Amino acid sequence: MMSAWLAMLQPSPPVIVRIVEPKKSGLSEVLIGALGLTGVLVLAAVVLGIVVAGVMFLIRSRRPFRH
Repeated sequence: MMSAWLAMLQPSPPVIVRIVEPKKSGLSEVLIGALGLTGVLVLAAVVLGIVVAGVMFLIRSRRPFRH
């Protein structure tokens, strides 16, 4: 029982905090990031449009047009 009290009385190891300077991002880095995201979204939209057009073409070509 006495050893438990001695273990509680021993000082805990020190906490070391390292302060790191934040990375400064300029306007150019923000614009490049935004354009990259926009490019990915535009590319995804074009690919999806091509796929939908292809599916519509295949469906339409299998059934002749009737009035």
